[in-house]
Amino acid sequence: MNSALLPLFVAVPLASAGLLTFLPGPLWLRRTLFLAPSASVMLAASWLIWLTRDGAVYAHNVGLWPNGIAIPFVADVFSALMLWTTSLLALVCSMFAVATGDDRKTFFAPLVLVLTAGVSGALLTGDIFNMFVFIEVMLLPSYGLLAMLGALGRLRAGRIYVTVNLLTSTIFLAGVALVYAAAGTVHLGELAGAAKESPMVAVGMGVVILALSIKAAVVPVHGWLARTYPFASPAITALFSGLHTKVAIYAIYRLYALVFDGDSKFLWIGVVAFTLTMLIGVLGAVGENTTRSILVFHMISQIGYILLGVALFTEIGLMAGVFYLIHHMIVKASLFLSTGAIEHTHGTGALDRLGGIAKREPLLALVFMGAAFSLAGLPPFSGFVAKLTLVIAAVDDAQWTVAVVMIGVSLITLMSMLKIWGGVFWGRDPQEENGDGTPVAVGSNGSTVTETIARPKIKTSLIIPGLILTATTLCIGLGAQVLLDLSAQAAAGLMDTSGYVEAVLGR
Repeated sequence: MNSALLPLFVAVPLASAGLLTFLPGPLWLRRTLFLAPSASVMLAASWLIWLTRDGAVYAHNVGLWPNGIAIPFVADVFSALMLWTTSLLALVCSMFAVATGDDRKTFFAPLVLVLTAGVSGALLTGDIFNMFVFIEVMLLPSYGLLAMLGALGRLRAGRIYVTVNLLTSTIFLAGVALVYAAAGTVHLGELAGAAKESPMVAVGMGVVILALSIKAAVVPVHGWLARTYPFASPAITALFSGLHTKVAIYAIYRLYALVFDGDSKFLWIGVVAFTLTMLIGVLGAVGENTTRSILVFHMISQIGYILLGVALFTEIGLMAGVFYLIHHMIVKASLFLSTGAIEHTHGTGALDRLGGIAKREPLLALVFMGAAFSLAGLPPFSGFVAKLTLVIAAVDDAQWTVAVVMIGVSLITLMSMLKIWGGVFWGRDPQEENGDGTPVAVGSNGSTVTETIARPKIKTSLIIPGLILTATTLCIGLGAQVLLDLSAQAAAGLMDTSGYVEAVLGR
């Protein structure tokens, strides 16, 4: 592969966003331009995974300027896996937005494409200042997308989202400044292992990782997530769940491996924080009574699982963490999309206002059940392999308490999924049970005659996006060895960063 093609992962979505902004065109053409970039990135990422599966690393300096001035793009199997997964989610969530008509909103499609361009840049960049820039490129359109569509509380949620992210970005930039002041560079190749040698670099990178932890919604800085995501439109909630926090998690893995060189003396902080994230997130879901609020708290809990891989920082722990990251992005988006189809059609996600969906919509019920079982860690889905591997990694590192907490949290997660199942898919529809109806006539004795309002049918086009992702988690579970091998290669690259460093430095 010609490494000079790496910037196209950013350039293609940006160019398409520009065209959609100024091109009036027929709806079919606009939708083609909307969906094609994500599909193209996904195909290119598949090729990149094939090329990097043996540990190869590709790097390119934009403008061919020297290191430290040029914008470095670097790809290894870890970033390639993330590119493939994020582009899959962008494509599927965009399909859902087309089905709901969200894409008809002015500037919706260009904003989504700019967001995906920022995600690709953050995954491929080789210095921390450009990582900050690409994360900002990712965040700016998100402000508009959050306020554009969603529930009545979306403007309040938007204020919280903007405030938290502006503060976090300021913290991130302050950390970058500290690193530059201490090391004279923000280039990841030149910073390799620098935190072990320089306390000031360690402090600066600690500030950067703190900012990323806020963006990833790690306990105790997690509250903003539950107060914002449930108020966006279902398509945007699913898109954000697969991209925003996961880019931050990827960055934590990458920066700790490169700059701290996996320094063991700080790992206990991560073990404590991420175990609490697992536990508090799942307990927060217990008192919620809408599908999205329950799923958002479980998202927080699962972030704790994913980050435990880097906190263990063993080869099997990192492998489990990378596998879990890919699995979770797919499964959580599937759950948001399947429940979003219900919310879009029936106008609510409240458990006490729904029921009997499984009888009326068996395919949607199957889609939700598969993703829910995967989230809870039941075979034959990818969640079983992800959780089992992570428990083995914790036991292998003598983290017995962490292993017990993981198993306990999985059981509570299963109970929460059964809570949604019982409230939304099973039982009787409250509308039928309460005899709700609409007046049509007045009887001879003066009584009002009513008839029950039939629930609308959920369109197949709303079910297909979630179905694609649930089928994907099933395929990953049945053929887990493929992703395990790729995750093991990613883990090896994080344990030994010499190949990455040599590529980005051009040596």
